[in-house]
Amino acid sequence: MALCAFSFPAIINRAAASDPQKSTHFTFHMLGGTHLLFQPLHKLNQLQVRKRPGGIYASLSEGAEYHSQRPPTPLLDTINYPIHMKNLSVKELKQLADELRSDVIFNVSKTGGHLGSSLGVVELTVALHYVFNTPKDKILWDVGHQSYPHKILTGRRDKMHTMRQTNGLAGFTKRSESEYDCFGTGHSSTTISAGLGMAVGRDLKGERNHVVAVIGDGAMTAGQAYEAMNNAGYLDSDMIVILNDNKQVSLPTANLDGPIPPVGALSSALSRLQSNKPLRELREVAKGVTKQIGGPMHELAAKVDEYARGMISGSGSTLFEELGLYYIGPVDGHNIDDLISILKEVKSTETTGPVLIHVVTEKGRGYPYAERAADKYHGVAKFDPATGKQFKGGSATQSYTTYFAEALIAEAEANKNIVAIHAAMGGGTGLNLFLRRFPQRCFDVGIAEQHAVTFAAGLACEGLKPFCAIYSSFMQRAYDQVVHDVDLQKLPVRFAMDRAGLVGADGPTHCGAFDVTFMACLPNMVVMAPSDEAELFHMVATAAAIDDRPSCFRYPRGNGVGVQLPPGNKGVPLEIGKGRVLIEGERVALLGYGTAVQSCLAAASLVESHGLRLTVADARFCKPLDHTLIRKLAKSHEVLITVEEGSIGGFGSHVAQFLALDGLLDGTVKWRPLVLPDRYIDHGSPADQLAQAGLTPSHIAATVFNVLGQKREALEIISSRN
Repeated sequence: MALCAFSFPAIINRAAASDPQKSTHFTFHMLGGTHLLFQPLHKLNQLQVRKRPGGIYASLSEGAEYHSQRPPTPLLDTINYPIHMKNLSVKELKQLADELRSDVIFNVSKTGGHLGSSLGVVELTVALHYVFNTPKDKILWDVGHQSYPHKILTGRRDKMHTMRQTNGLAGFTKRSESEYDCFGTGHSSTTISAGLGMAVGRDLKGERNHVVAVIGDGAMTAGQAYEAMNNAGYLDSDMIVILNDNKQVSLPTANLDGPIPPVGALSSALSRLQSNKPLRELREVAKGVTKQIGGPMHELAAKVDEYARGMISGSGSTLFEELGLYYIGPVDGHNIDDLISILKEVKSTETTGPVLIHVVTEKGRGYPYAERAADKYHGVAKFDPATGKQFKGGSATQSYTTYFAEALIAEAEANKNIVAIHAAMGGGTGLNLFLRRFPQRCFDVGIAEQHAVTFAAGLACEGLKPFCAIYSSFMQRAYDQVVHDVDLQKLPVRFAMDRAGLVGADGPTHCGAFDVTFMACLPNMVVMAPSDEAELFHMVATAAAIDDRPSCFRYPRGNGVGVQLPPGNKGVPLEIGKGRVLIEGERVALLGYGTAVQSCLAAASLVESHGLRLTVADARFCKPLDHTLIRKLAKSHEVLITVEEGSIGGFGSHVAQFLALDGLLDGTVKWRPLVLPDRYIDHGSPADQLAQAGLTPSHIAATVFNVLGQKREALEIISSRN
C-alpha cells in the first residue's frame, strides 16, 4: 500500500488518548443566545436558571450535575444537513459538538434509547460529516445504536422525539429512513464487510467516493470483522475503518455491580496501544523528521516508524497491518482538531488501500451520570436530565430474563456441572446474576455467537451441562454451529433464547420471529416454550435433565404474568413432549405455544361473554409434539386453531404436518394457524406490534367466530377493541 507513514501531523493529546477519563470535561453556557464561555462542570454547579425576556436559558439547579432546561442551540439550529457545516471554523465545530451532545441528551431523556454510545461519538460524528461529503461518501455505523448524532445532522432532528416509537425513527440506521443511512444495522460486526462491498462496487463502476466504516471495540471481537479485514487487505480497495475504542469489549448491560471488565485478548492489546506513550512519541519524531528534511531521510524514517509500530505491539497495530490495513493511532476521539486533520489527510491521499484509524473515546462523554455508570446509561428509559434519574415503570413481577437466571442458579446449586455461556450480554441475558453466584462457571465470550455455540459443544463433550443464553435474533448468527457442531453430534447443549417474539422499540432487527422454525426442523433438537414464568422454571429444569441430545426453550422480553413460582425457585422436569389442557370447552380448541397461551386464555374470556366456552391447551413442546393431545383436540372439536408469536413454518406447521399424516384433516375438523405475518414489523409499542400482527386476544376471538361463520360477532369483538 502506498500511504506515506510520515504525512500525518502530530495528532494526539496524549494524556487524553491514553486515559480519556482524566481529561477535563467541558460544557457550555448560553446567555442571551450568545456563546460566552466553556466552563468545567464543577463551576457550572453554582449556576441557577435565569429568566430573560427571550425565555429560560440553560443552567444547573442546585445539587444537579446537568441542565434542567434544554440549553439554546443557536449553531445547531442552522444545521439541517451536513452541507451546512462545511463553512464552519474548527472553533464553531467544537461549539456545534457541545450543542449536539446536549440535544442528544434532552431528546433521549424524552424517548429513552441508547444514550452512552451516542454521546461517545459526538466529536467523531461532527468530524466525519465535516470532512466527507455524505451521502455520496458512505459512512456506515456498526450496530447503529450510536447513530443519534448522525441522525440529528442528517435532516431528522425534528423527528427525534419519535425515536423508537410507532411510525417514528428507528433506533438504528435504516436505509429506508434516509439516504444518509447507506446500510441498515442493529446486529454487530457487519460494517467492514458491507463497506468493503461498497468500495469494490465503487471501483468496478469507476467512481471516486469514499467509504468509512465505524466499528466499536466490542464489535471487533466477532469473527466477521476479521474475515472482512483479511479480505480488505487482499483486495486493497481504498476504504477507511475507524475503530471506536471505548474500552467496552463486552456490552455494558450489567445492572448489579456496574460494568464488567472487557473480555478477551483484543481488549488487552488495545489497552497496550493506548498506554505506550514513549513509542507513540517515537513515531511522531519519525514523521516530523520526514516533514522537515524531506526525501533523503524518508527511508530511514520509515524504518524507525515500522520499528516503533512493531514494538508498540506484537499483537496490537501489527495485527491489523498483518491483515493488510494501514494502522494510524491511537487518536483522541474527542479532539476535533486532531480528528479533522487525520481524516482530511487520509481522504486526500491517493491509492491508500484500507486504512484503520484507532480512535479512543469515552462512553457517555459530557454527561456526568453516564460517564460514571456506562452500564446503566448504555440503554436508558426516559430520565430527568438534571439528576439522571430514570423513570422506570414499576411491576409486581420480574422480567422473564431474571426468572431464567434464578432458575438456572437453582439448578447450578444442585449440580456442579452446570455452566453458563453468553456473548457479551451478561445483563441482557441475566447471567450477571449467575456470574455473581458462580464466577468460575460463567463465560462471556465477547460478541461471538458462533464461538459461543461451539465452545458450549466442547464443554458438553467433557460431560459438563452448558446453558448457552443468546437472544433469539442473535442465535441466527450461529445457526451453522447449532446444526453441525451440536445437533448433528447430538451433544446436550441447552439453548436459552431470550427476546423471543416481538420486542417493541428495538424493532425487526431484534425481533425473535424465526427461532421455532429454524430450531424445530433439526432432527435431534427438543424445542419447548413456557406459557408463564413458572413454566420457565420447569423448562430450565427439564433442559438440565436432558443429557442425550440438545434442547432449547424460548421466552419473551417483558415481565411474568404473576403465577406462583415453584418452591425455592427449583423447577420440576416435565415429561418430554407432553402438553396440558387449561380449560375444557366445546366446538373450538385453541392450542397455544409459549406466551401466546396467555392471549388464548384472554380470547376465551372474550368469547365466553358471547355464550361460547372454548378449550384452551398449552402445547409446551413443538418438538416432540404431543400427538395424543393434538389427536384428541382434533377429534373432539369442530375447529382447531394454533396460536404462536413466531413466523410461518414454526409450531403451527409442525401441527399441520402431523394432522395431515395422521389423516385428521380428511374429516370435518377445520384447522387455522395464527402466526406472525410474513413481513417484518417495524419498531413500536408491544401493543401496537401485536395488533399489527393480528395476535391480540380480540383477533384470536374474532378468528373463532369467523371460522364458525358468525361474522357479526367477529366484527363486534374487533370493533369493541379499536
